Amino acid sequence: MSNSVFDSEHLLFTPASPARDAIPTIFAFPNTYTVGITSLGYQVVWATLAMRSDVDIYRLFTDVRESLPRSPELVGFSLSWELDYVNILNLLELLEIPLRSSDRGDNDPLIFGGGPVLSANPEPFADFFDVVLVGDGEDLLGNFITAYQEVRTADRITKLKHLAQVPGIYIPSLYRVEYAENLITSILPIDSNIPTTITKQTYRGNTLSASSVVTEKAAWESIFMVEVVRSCPEMCRFCLASYLTLPFRVASVEESLIPAIDNGLQVTNRLGLLGASVTQHPEFPALLEHLAQPKYDDVRLSVSSVRTNTVTVRLAEILSQRDSKSLTIAVESGSERIRKIVNKKLETDEIFQAAANAKAGGLKGLKLYGMAGVPGEESSDIDETVAMLRSLKKAVPGLRLTFGCSTFVPKAHTPFQWFGVNKEADKRLKLLQKQLTPNGIEFRPESYNWSVIQAIISRGDRRLSQLLELTRNYGDSIGSFRRAFKELRGQVPELDFYVHQTWEIDRVLPWSHIIGPLPQPTLIKHLESATSQFSTPKTVVSI
Repeated sequence: MSNSVFDSEHLLFTPASPARDAIPTIFAFPNTYTVGITSLGYQVVWATLAMRSDVDIYRLFTDVRESLPRSPELVGFSLSWELDYVNILNLLELLEIPLRSSDRGDNDPLIFGGGPVLSANPEPFADFFDVVLVGDGEDLLGNFITAYQEVRTADRITKLKHLAQVPGIYIPSLYRVEYAENLITSILPIDSNIPTTITKQTYRGNTLSASSVVTEKAAWESIFMVEVVRSCPEMCRFCLASYLTLPFRVASVEESLIPAIDNGLQVTNRLGLLGASVTQHPEFPALLEHLAQPKYDDVRLSVSSVRTNTVTVRLAEILSQRDSKSLTIAVESGSERIRKIVNKKLETDEIFQAAANAKAGGLKGLKLYGMAGVPGEESSDIDETVAMLRSLKKAVPGLRLTFGCSTFVPKAHTPFQWFGVNKEADKRLKLLQKQLTPNGIEFRPESYNWSVIQAIISRGDRRLSQLLELTRNYGDSIGSFRRAFKELRGQVPELDFYVHQTWEIDRVLPWSHIIGPLPQPTLIKHLESATSQFSTPKTVVSI
């Protein structure tokens, strides 16, 4: 792809002219331009830095780049998907920067990173990053640049020790991890001047993110995105998007959302409303009625996942009038017991009502999302999901039903972080495929093997850096990971240790020094509430 991709961008902010002594900075997305420019997080961080005259910023993707500075002082990465780590290593190599922070000297740039993957559990990548920004970028980014300016001419270790004092900034090399019999025994700073823990930073304003650029080259062509809500009040026990980003915050409709939308619609007619549960914004019906006005008649509106019991006929009508063909709802399972285990406050009849309302409002399809291998799940729960979907298909003839299903993957800072991936999940996905497809329900499973890889990384510790480097040379398949584990036998624990084992409650976790939104005792209470719904008492977790 040529640099002409940048020519088709409509900027919705005014970049500053860099001062003569501005910090030369590369901000990279470890994937293609089309994917990276569709990431709202990437867009917003880039624009925030580009509006500062003390930063001279250049963008880098795997297939296209701006004209890069010869001697950057800072190189940053936004990491949204675990497997993109391969491209981080490839891009560091391209820039001729040593892959490991321990091999970098005073003349090398500081490598910083942020995004959901690194905020949740930075440890598998700890050896590759000098600096990790843990949490929301709104305040953290400015504090990082300001602190860097204060030590800009100092040697590398002085810079890192100074940055470590900034709340939310994690300097992995300043912490030592001790192990005994495969388990972590402690994660401690190397000297008493370094904070013992790093607290995730939370932005609490009522103006959330909106696109800083619109381009036809984005994966969602020419879309303008606004973040309607951040986090989710539902708190499903497996959900990183809810637990890691608490508390639930909403953007002001009058002061923030409507002005942002009207600004974005000057350059495009495609609008995306983003958030883990957008219809739970208390003023969402008012926002929807605002967008139903005739002046928005040519707008193509899409809405990310909505809560099932908020799907009204009116919502479906307005979306249908605004060129949406379908709605997405997360039901997790057709089994009411499983929904209780995961804290999905949803009755089966609400799913049927949502489908009926979607059809009555003129939508053509309904996409449902579920999960296989949830802790406490039994094969009978899969049968209940099949039965529910078959009944739903009969209840709303003519509505196209899609069921997307992933495998449960444990995520840091959630109550289910102690559970492993269920080895039966692969069989259960195949069973769903076999039972649903003949009934005219489109089944879209997420690869079980990809879930295993996700679990390696989401529960990994910093011993995995060797494994990630090896796997990169073999390719990013599950076979490559198995081969690397085999080659490193005796140096890192087995794959099963990270992926399938249930961990004891009192274990030191790889991310124990990263303080998330909820304290451990609260997560344990939520875990106990879930396990009390298991059919048979299981000694899966020692509470």
